[in-house]
Amino acid sequence: MKVAIIGTGYVGLVSGTCFAEMGNDVICVDIDESKVDRLASGKLTIFEPGLEIYFNRNIRENRLQFTTDLKTAVLASDVLFLALPTPPGEDGSADLSYVLGVAENIGTILKETEDAGYKVVVNKSTVPVGTADRVKRRLLDNNLTAGVHFDVVSNPEFLREGVAVDDFMKPERVVIGTGSERAAKVMTKLYKPFVMQGNPILVMDERSSEMTKYAANSFLATKITFMNEIANICEQVGANVDQIRRGMGLDSRIGKRFLYPGIGFGGSCFPKDVQALERTAKESGYDFRILRAVLDVNDDQRKVLAERIIDRFGGSLAGKRVAVWGLSFKPNTDDVREAPSHVVIRELLAAGAEVIAFDPEATETTRAVLGDSIEYASDDYSALDGADVLAICTEWHEFRQPNFEKVKSLLNEPVIFDGRNLYEPAAMDELGIEYHSIGRPGKHEEHTSEFHTNGKHSA
Repeated sequence: MKVAIIGTGYVGLVSGTCFAEMGNDVICVDIDESKVDRLASGKLTIFEPGLEIYFNRNIRENRLQFTTDLKTAVLASDVLFLALPTPPGEDGSADLSYVLGVAENIGTILKETEDAGYKVVVNKSTVPVGTADRVKRRLLDNNLTAGVHFDVVSNPEFLREGVAVDDFMKPERVVIGTGSERAAKVMTKLYKPFVMQGNPILVMDERSSEMTKYAANSFLATKITFMNEIANICEQVGANVDQIRRGMGLDSRIGKRFLYPGIGFGGSCFPKDVQALERTAKESGYDFRILRAVLDVNDDQRKVLAERIIDRFGGSLAGKRVAVWGLSFKPNTDDVREAPSHVVIRELLAAGAEVIAFDPEATETTRAVLGDSIEYASDDYSALDGADVLAICTEWHEFRQPNFEKVKSLLNEPVIFDGRNLYEPAAMDELGIEYHSIGRPGKHEEHTSEFHTNGKHSA
């Protein structure tokens, strides 16, 4: 099939490359000329494991092309995917200006063409409920001629950064929102090669499809936040969140995934989608109280590690040097949008600390945000040299089994604050490392069997 992907961000680039890998002819469109030139020359603009092989192969075999010419891509393609940014506004609502602007441009192109043929316009971006209707109205505003036939479809993505290629090539489900039988057949044909193992293609109405994406991400964010709350209670009552997590996860109704506590969620999806769903509920007259709590708790949780480090050093970090391992919001990506590490770093800087950080992939994306307010190390161990404490913010594999004797020798004091619970407290005690984690008792935390109230023993 002939496919156009409009927008070459994370979702657009992964989608376009994977569609091409299945034998489709794909044209990716972007308004950024330098980005298009870089992609056309075979240079990826994002870090995503496994993408490079497919990307290079399909450019070489001429199934994957890049252009700034929207008109050429629209007229040459049967299915037009809108993979455009929908950033949150100040009120939490999704900004649809890019999506609706491109829809208007497509309408203009089709209006100027006497017989453009049948087009399926697909919302691939995460968009609020009702966006398919708005895109359709924007297309129809161009008074399209009788020779132009189109349908608007909602097709949300469920890609996890770091494993997005596997997610796209072998999706657990494909959700297609349309009331058009013709569009459903086109989309089913396009996705059939991806579900040969038997996973379902779900066809539903557009609004249910749009809500499915928000509901899924908001539920996962809620699950993470619930476990962070459990971890915080564990620290008050002397329980171990790891043991609780295992006990919960064996219940088939709950499952093992997304039960790992830490310093909050980040990234381009969860924060934005939770905000957008909460805003959608408010606009419809419903008070989605759980989601308000999720957002509030997550904001607090992202500050926990810095607050504990500041407390450890008496309320001020003036003259202290803090090493940070991990800058991306999760491992196997260079994405730092809403990254908890950045919240931690800003809190440390505000307390007077010098910060030096290392990340295997996210140094430059962090530099674009934080600039020279921190130092950037060339490797994990050089970040430790002369530092007073190590803060772990992202669970990259290479941080899981470091040379702890080397860590101790490089730090001024053997102190680690672990926001991702990578190490066992008992093992750290044996190594003589002062170790602080999330929701797990250790030698350096005081617990009793009595409940605590506001940090003090209750009577």
